[in-house]
Amino acid sequence: MGVDNIIIIFVAISFITYGINSFVSNKMVLEFKRWGLEKRRKEIGGFQLACGMGILIGLWSNYTLIVSSIILIIMMLIAIYVRVKIKDNISDIIPAIAYLILGIIILQNTI
Repeated sequence: MGVDNIIIIFVAISFITYGINSFVSNKMVLEFKRWGLEKRRKEIGGFQLACGMGILIGLWSNYTLIVSSIILIIMMLIAIYVRVKIKDNISDIIPAIAYLILGIIILQNTI
């Protein structure tokens, strides 16, 4: 298994987990409220779940991987914007930056 596949699996599992937690975790309910996105929690969680599944399916479908990695990149750009807007610490923003970079790596290695 190559590094590309390890990154894909890691990102997919992360986003599937994060998406599920958006629906069931009380901590995530509070985080979405803190971000000012409480009314969009289920929608965003659905996108995270679908993106994670799409990236995983992307192991077998190049087109799905491209689309899913673009969605991941857009979500992470928005996440960074929201966290900067609410004046989060840099340590809180680093995970979104890291996933943005991983999304770019996935996309770059796919096209």
